[in-house]
Order: sequence, then structure tokens, then C-alpha cells
Amino acid sequence: MPENKEDKKNAEIAAGIIKEFERLRGERGNFETHWKEIAERIWPNQKNLFQQHGSLSSPGEKRTQELYDSTAAIALNRFGSILDSLLTPRNQTWHRTMPSDKNLLKDRETKLWFEDLNRALFKYRYAPKANFASQNQQNYKSLGAYGTGCVFIDKLANDTGIRYRNLHLGEIYFVENHQGIVDKAVRYFPLTVRQAHQKWGDKLPDRLKSILAVNPETNFYFIHCVKPREDVDYERADYKGMPYASYYISVEGQAFLEEGGYTVFPYAISRYEQVPGEVYGRGPAMDVLPAIKTLNEQKKIILKQGHRATDPVLLVHDDGILDTFSLKPGALNAGGVTADGRPLVHTLPIGRVDIGKDLMDDERAVINDAFLITIFQILTDSPAMTATEVLERTKEKGILLAPTIGRQQSEYLGPLIEREIDILMSQGLIGRMPDALIEAKGEYRIEYDSPLSRAQRAEEAAGIARTMETALRAIEVTQNPEPLDHFNWDTIIPEIADIQGVPASWMRSAEEVQALREGRAEQQQTQEIIQGAPAAAAMIKATAAAQK
Repeated sequence: MPENKEDKKNAEIAAGIIKEFERLRGERGNFETHWKEIAERIWPNQKNLFQQHGSLSSPGEKRTQELYDSTAAIALNRFGSILDSLLTPRNQTWHRTMPSDKNLLKDRETKLWFEDLNRALFKYRYAPKANFASQNQQNYKSLGAYGTGCVFIDKLANDTGIRYRNLHLGEIYFVENHQGIVDKAVRYFPLTVRQAHQKWGDKLPDRLKSILAVNPETNFYFIHCVKPREDVDYERADYKGMPYASYYISVEGQAFLEEGGYTVFPYAISRYEQVPGEVYGRGPAMDVLPAIKTLNEQKKIILKQGHRATDPVLLVHDDGILDTFSLKPGALNAGGVTADGRPLVHTLPIGRVDIGKDLMDDERAVINDAFLITIFQILTDSPAMTATEVLERTKEKGILLAPTIGRQQSEYLGPLIEREIDILMSQGLIGRMPDALIEAKGEYRIEYDSPLSRAQRAEEAAGIARTMETALRAIEVTQNPEPLDHFNWDTIIPEIADIQGVPASWMRSAEEVQALREGRAEQQQTQEIIQGAPAAAAMIKATAAAQK
């Protein structure tokens, strides 16, 4: 009875995945409590998405009850924009793929193949249906708030291309392998019965089928599990030959719905920073949560003080004067003062509001520092700087942001690009590899060219600027221009332009520069001939006279 044997095996797989999900959910209870507390204060729209038992919040409900000061919420939005503009600016080609063996770049077919690959990656990544820009921004905000972000990269349904989806941490659980690389993910997500029937049809459990006819918009939970396949057979061309197994399970009835596979892990999961012994990351909001909570309480007090200052509490002697007392503008209140003019009504002292504002500014500075905002206010706050000072400040930013760029390139952007290439090649959107690249086993590397990568290289530009200043001071003292002979300007200027992000179209090519120099030399030679013509004529006359 092969069908019964297969059904039994599928039932065991479903039960095992649900059991593993329950274990993963129980192990991260502390994290979810922490995340919910953060969401309440800086991302209130997500505060009810961390639910231990999967209950859905009511659409449209108020979620800002705990939010009094918006500094952290604004800082989180700016943090997402900062990472987006520095790591993945949508108006720039922020990375290039190339062969691991640089000698292969001498092969024209290989070079052209990688150029086509780079164009295809950016074309399909930023296509309208791909939805990369918005999901990428959400991922960066998740890093800032919770220290962990996750993007699911999948084929575009019913079309060629790629589709991106940022997954909220309330529905994704993951596990690392022995090398600290995330290789197993369990997603716990809701679908209506109608949506589930569209995807799996008659594979749904009987109870869901019965609800489909009565209330098709009822929500139920499902699980998507992706993990390394233990019995992978690389000789097979179907999902059994893929290194990652994919399973869809219905929690209702513990029903096995679908099995598939992936050649490349489809979830790009990154951590902002990681504490030893923890799988999930920690972000800026977790570091400054005390400051966020303190600022929130300070704002409450300031609001009360401001209310009392504008609508003061009155102190009077118990003589019944308030029975007829009026606070309207221009009102006359008889009996408010004694015969000699001493007031009988006083206001309650409220304390010093200015001190409260100073304390709030201190907490805001800490929060803005954590979300990298202060770093990018340096240039705007000090616009009158020399070119060398600008380079020095850029170098400092590169040093401070080095941990951020390194981790996101290795954990997020690297796996994301690898999955994109896998999808495009499976859809035939990238041509066949050249023979030379096939012999090299198709190995490639990614060279990042984002503003943040250039900021890390700013040390080179700052170093040459300092050296040039030293050389110019030596020339000024000695009146000897020879120190400039050490500088190779044909190398220095293009490199500095690249570090500073000058568009290539703004710079002349090496051939154009050579042609310009040759024209200038020819023009100078002609000018010298013209200027020397009178002297040459005089010399000819003198020679002729001497001969006579």
C-alpha cells in the first residue's frame, strides 16, 4: 500500500514540523516580550503582531496609547532611510558581480556575461512588480527596532521576475547551523480559507473545506518550513535533488499540504549585532530602550506642567470667592484683593519647565546617536569646511559604520543576491555561462560600490590630502617644487573621484585625457614657433650680412 505509506510519512513530517514550531516559539518568549515593549514606543502599528498564541488584532484599533514622545519613532524612520541610502541607493549601481578569478576578466565572453548579469539583477530587482524598495525599507526599520530583519525572495507568480516580501518577526522563526549561518526557517502565518483553497485546492483538511462554503474569509494558520534536505539526491532534476526542502503544513488538522525545494535558501535573514548564545539580533532601539522610556515619562510630566502653566491651579482662602469668580478675558472679580491691594487668589507653583526640556534633550541626543542620525548631522551643522576636513569627517563615518556595513553585506545582501541569481537563471533570464566560467565552477564574488563602501575607503583620500598639504607647506618654505614629483596625478585624481562618488560620465576617459594633452602640446609648440619667428628672422638677416 504505497499510498498509505506515503501518507503516513507526510503525517509524521507535519507533526514533527508543528512540534518544532512550538519549541521555537516557546524558546524566544523573552525576545517577544522585549520586542512588543519596543514596538509600543517606537513602532506602534506592530505592537500587537507579537502574539504568543497567534490571535489576530482587530483592524483599525488604536495602537498609540503608550506613545507620548515621537523622537524614537522619527529616528527609526530616518535610520531606515540612512541604511537604504548608504547600502542600497536605488539611483545607483551599488554592487557588481565578477568572477572570483580576476584572470577571467581577460576573457571577453566572461566579461560580457557578468555585465549582462549585473544589468538583469538591477532591472528585475527594481521592477514595479518586484516590490523591492518598500520591503527593503521595512527590513532596515526592523533591524533598527528589533535587531533582526527577514526578507523572503521568491519567483513572481504567473510571470517572470522576482518578488520580495519583508516578514514581520512575529511570524518567522529560524535556526543556525554549526557555523552560525541561518539554514532553517519556520514561518507561521495566517490565510483565509479562500486564499488557502486558491493555493492548495482539495489538499485542505475537511474542516476547512466545510468552512469554505459558509465563511470563506475566516482566518486559519499555516506553517512554511525550509530546512536542509537530509536525503538529497543530486542526480534528480526535481525538488528531491535540491539541497533545501520546503514544506507547507496546515495547523488545523496538522495536514501535510505541499512539498518542494530550493537550490538556494530563500530567506535573507540579518542581525544588526549579535550576543553570544543568542540566535536573534539586538538593535539600536534595544540598546536605548531605557532612554526611550525615560523620555516618554518626561514628556508626560512636561505636558502636565505646560497645562498647569497655561491653565493654572488657583489657591484661595476658603471664603466663597470662587462662587462668582470668572476667568474670562476682561472679567471683573470683586473681592479678589484686600482693601490695600493684597491679592487673595494665587497660582500653584509648577516647577521649572526649562529644566525638564533640558533633560529631554539629553535623552533625545542619546536616541539620535544610537540611530546614527547624529553622524549625518556633522556636515550639515558645519557647512564651512575645507575639502580635507570633509574627507576626515567622511573617514570617521566610515570607521563608525564599518560593523554595520560588514554584517549587512555578509548576512543580508550576499544571500539576497545569490537567491536573485538563482531565480533569474532558473527562469532563463540570464544566458548560459561561458565555457571558461563553467570550468571555474561558476565561482563569483560581489564587489560593493555603495556610499557606505566608499566611506570606508575615505581614509585613502584623507591620507593623500594630508600628504599634499605637507608637501605644499614644504614647497612654500623651500621654494622647491620637487616634492610634487612624488605624486602620480593620473592615478590619484580618478581614485579620489571614485571614492567621492563622482559619476563616471562627468570624468574624461584616459583616451580623452591623452588626446587633450597632445592637442595642448601641439598648440604650445605652435605658439613657441610663432613667438620665436621674429628672432629667427633677425638671426637670418644677421647671418646674411656677415657673409657679405
